[in-house]
Amino acid sequence: MRKRLASALLFALPGLAWAQPASYTIDPVHTRVAFRVMHAGLSPSIGTLSGPTGRIVFDEDDIAASRVEVEIPLARLDMGDAGWNRKVLRDFLDADAHPVARFRSTAIRPVSDTLWQVEGELELAGARAPVTLLTILNAHKRHPLTLRKTLGLQASADLSRRALGIDAWPSLVGDSVHLDIAIEAVRSGDTTGEDTP
Repeated sequence: MRKRLASALLFALPGLAWAQPASYTIDPVHTRVAFRVMHAGLSPSIGTLSGPTGRIVFDEDDIAASRVEVEIPLARLDMGDAGWNRKVLRDFLDADAHPVARFRSTAIRPVSDTLWQVEGELELAGARAPVTLLTILNAHKRHPLTLRKTLGLQASADLSRRALGIDAWPSLVGDSVHLDIAIEAVRSGDTTGEDTP
């Protein structure tokens, strides 16, 4: 009886290991945040933030069990002009005191197999606010160049800057901020292939 039980466990263990959630490392080169906010009621001012780090724990059998943690260095802000970069970092983001933005998911709610609502908390400029990212799974496959198992995602959200205490220049800069995010994440420990652009 014991031998039969041991044999059954040996056959079951590979399947159990395969079913475990996998950890994916955010690729800082191919992950970027773009945002826009109205400027003086005239046009949307557009900026980007690059170089994020973090991880996605992805459970393809139970998306709701997945989770996300990301850190974004604010020094990588690009508004298209050095003076505008400095003003936004100083007057809006208080980046000297709070140089990193963070997002941690609190719940992931599947809408379909490839569309999810990722709920979480955004920490920015010394404050925290809830944010829901509407997230699309573009692909979960081996990268055609590196051959590494890779997640490809895009996400969007709208948030109030005042909810984060970012209330400078209210008559010139809008309150609603739209985010568009491109994400690639590589399965941790997967060293197949070569590093490529």
